[in-house]
Amino acid sequence: MRYKIRWGVSAVAIIFILYGCINLGPDYSQPGLGFETPKSYEYAPTETELIEAGDRWWEVFGDSELDQLVDEVLKHNWDIKRAAARVLEARARYVQVRSDRFPSVGISGTKDRRQIAGGGSQSGTIVDTYDLSAPASFEVDLWSRLAKASRAAWEDILQEEEARRTLAQSVVAEAITLYLEMEALERRLQIAAQSIEAFRLSLQFVETRYERGLTSVLDVRQARRVLAQAQTLVPQFEQEMGIIQQELSVLRGRYPVTRPKRLQPEDYYQRLASVPPGLPSDLLMRRPDIRAAEEQLKALNERVGVAKAARLPTITLTGGYGWTSEDLNKLLRSENIIWNLTTGLVQPVFDAGRLKAGQRAAEARYQQGVAEYVQTVLAAFGEVERALLTRKQQLERRQRELKFLEEARATQQVAEDRYIRGLVIYLDVLNAQITRFQAEDSLALVDLAIMRNRVALHRALGGGWAEPEPVAVKDDGVFFNF
Repeated sequence: MRYKIRWGVSAVAIIFILYGCINLGPDYSQPGLGFETPKSYEYAPTETELIEAGDRWWEVFGDSELDQLVDEVLKHNWDIKRAAARVLEARARYVQVRSDRFPSVGISGTKDRRQIAGGGSQSGTIVDTYDLSAPASFEVDLWSRLAKASRAAWEDILQEEEARRTLAQSVVAEAITLYLEMEALERRLQIAAQSIEAFRLSLQFVETRYERGLTSVLDVRQARRVLAQAQTLVPQFEQEMGIIQQELSVLRGRYPVTRPKRLQPEDYYQRLASVPPGLPSDLLMRRPDIRAAEEQLKALNERVGVAKAARLPTITLTGGYGWTSEDLNKLLRSENIIWNLTTGLVQPVFDAGRLKAGQRAAEARYQQGVAEYVQTVLAAFGEVERALLTRKQQLERRQRELKFLEEARATQQVAEDRYIRGLVIYLDVLNAQITRFQAEDSLALVDLAIMRNRVALHRALGGGWAEPEPVAVKDDGVFFNF
């Protein structure tokens, strides 16, 4: 076997080989955030119930079709599949990097034919020589350079896996939000249909009174205008709903299609359970984007050590073991055995600052990673506080919208009664009807905002998300023995 070493074997080197290599550092420690994390959030609700944080948290909406939608998205979405392929790529890179820590062995076979020159008796004779050997090389990881590179590649795998989970969160959140928007549009289409029917009956009523000479043509024109205006909303809502349905199909990995609208009960909004937030420490542990940022930071930290070790001597062993003979039939005989062992050392002396600059660049990349990690954590706190503030205000707004709708219905009834008695003009009736149906539509939008906020809050807290299916890896003995 052929071994190659860059450095002479000394007593000190032998000690390092036997008892372990030198760890140049730096050792990783979680960086400070630069701000004090609060014990509780500013807009945290005061309820004592615990949030349901199971893998299938969206079941709180009580919709089996939504549950099926999320399952299909997690299984068939192509963005999630692409993220899974990136995990496989990171695993393959890890195997490549890790292989540098082991000896490299090959097989070499040659046949050499030459003619002997000169004036001797063998001049002009053609001689064949056969060689068969197994060359090998091995680098002594004296300064833990190869070990650190391997650990950095492993952290890359963990980062890609957390990035896959982050992407799955985004895709699932988008799918759920689109589904809720579709439900809201179905409800708004029903409100629009109710308003159109009400305005149509009003127009018939006014036309009848006009034919009897009890009202003016202006009332008829106004009733027709209001009806025509209400009818313009239907194509707009149907277009928006169709686009949402097509987007949902794409998220499920299907060809974009539409379907007929469904009937939504008037009370399709259901008050969701109270959502007290988790502690900030829970946030840091549960959010995959924060975990991904920290895994990236760990990898960058290891690569600083790699860059430092690159400035120090490198030891390699090279050698070979094999046979050589002029007779192919006698090649493998013991008298034809040849072997060699070489030790060598390479110490950078002058490189115009290239290796030092490489170390400084690695340290700068680590500082960038620290900034990215802290910014990710800070942004996560911002998302939680924003979602909690929105939740508080939207719940309060819904109570006021309910009061507004109640008053709008009562006003419509009074206006219609007073018009029949001739106490108000018909425009007052139309305004009351328009206000009533606008209040119905506004309540549907508030309900949608509250449910969308629930999705945003779950995502911000990092809890209750279904895990995408594990990345499938071919069992070829390559990726299973890390």
